[in-house]
Amino acid sequence: MAAEKVVTAPVPRVDAPPSGKMETAVFAGGCYWGVEGVFSHVKGVRRVEPGFAGGPANRKVNYDIVSNGDTGFAEAVRVTYDPRQVSYGTLMRVFFSVVADPTTLNYQGPDHGTQYRSALFPTNPAQAKAASAYLAQLGQGRVWKGKIVTKVERLNGFQLADAYHQDFMKNNPRHPYILRWDAPKVAAFKQIFPQIYSPNWVS
Repeated sequence: MAAEKVVTAPVPRVDAPPSGKMETAVFAGGCYWGVEGVFSHVKGVRRVEPGFAGGPANRKVNYDIVSNGDTGFAEAVRVTYDPRQVSYGTLMRVFFSVVADPTTLNYQGPDHGTQYRSALFPTNPAQAKAASAYLAQLGQGRVWKGKIVTKVERLNGFQLADAYHQDFMKNNPRHPYILRWDAPKVAAFKQIFPQIYSPNWVS
């Protein structure tokens, strides 16, 4: 098996306007190692944290619990970014170009289960409007042959993954999973979006 198909997603017609301060965005797109790896190289991103989103607000979870696939949580990353340098729309475009296939239901690459679904978790009304509009735009386009199944989901909170999973790709660049599935995503990002690629890793 090879890494997911790389595409060039369209420029969003609706974007969240910059607020003038740091903002956060949460994305679920399969194993969070690769999602973190890509966003850690985006210019304007200040912090990327793997964790879990999408489940009940009052339930505490960890990797082992979420891996059962019955919690409602998804592996996700929380991205802190400067909207004056990179917009939410651009982050979504990068996400769907090289990280997540929006037509695969409850799986990405070799990882299957609801915990590996792709989802957008807006953190404010402007993001929610842009996310819904972009998914509708993708559904009207012809970039992917299948139906768009990625959804906008309510963010009931975000729980950090264990320290072992933070900066995993940076700390384990020769790990077989990283080499097969995640390094190609970062390479594709650098090739498609050289103007916003940073060689430095942002933790």
